[in-house]
Amino acid sequence: MNNILNKIKENKVEVIFAGIILIILLFLTVDFSAPETNDNKDVVVEKETDKESVKEVKVDVKGAVNKPGVYTLKSDKRVIDAINMAGGLTGEADTSLINLSKKLTDEMVIDIYTKAEMQDQNQVCPPCECPELSDACIESSSSASDVSENDSESSKETTKENSKQTNTNKKISINTGTLEELQTLDGIGETKAKAIIGYRETNGAFKKIEEIKNVSGIGDSTYEKIKDRITI
Repeated sequence: MNNILNKIKENKVEVIFAGIILIILLFLTVDFSAPETNDNKDVVVEKETDKESVKEVKVDVKGAVNKPGVYTLKSDKRVIDAINMAGGLTGEADTSLINLSKKLTDEMVIDIYTKAEMQDQNQVCPPCECPELSDACIESSSSASDVSENDSESSKETTKENSKQTNTNKKISINTGTLEELQTLDGIGETKAKAIIGYRETNGAFKKIEEIKNVSGIGDSTYEKIKDRITI
């Protein structure tokens, strides 16, 4: 035992150095990292679930695009992404009735109409104008009350006809005309009247009446019907 102590005293520096090396080795072999928590596991599961929910879909893009065809995209993409993949819109495309932000679904068909096709469609399906009701076919008694009612109805009809005649002769400003006033124009229903108002709010006032042909749904045929009744 004395011999061991004497050797330690004689080699004191070497013993201290060896002890430091041993401590360093122990420090390096111990894992001080924090144990994995359930929160981290939940994040991994959520990411895997998101990946599973996004899948590939095939959509048919046709009409007024530069490269019509069937394209494969991710299900989290939008209609505008499919159109861009198909080479983008042509100069004649009209997307006024298309929701470009709609998410894609498998076997979706995206058909882009041209401005001319939209105009033809509006001409084929003009706004519905319901006829005025009449009670001329209903027999009535010759009592004084019935005569008074007929006179009243006749007066109302005369007022309506006069009002229509006034509206027909009156020129409508396409820059300031109200929705109701614009609808008095031949061939202009509620949809086209709203389109005129929307156009001038977006692009500013019309500088000449011919510019109304720039409004979606109003072509040469409609313009010829209303050109004598509109002004700026």
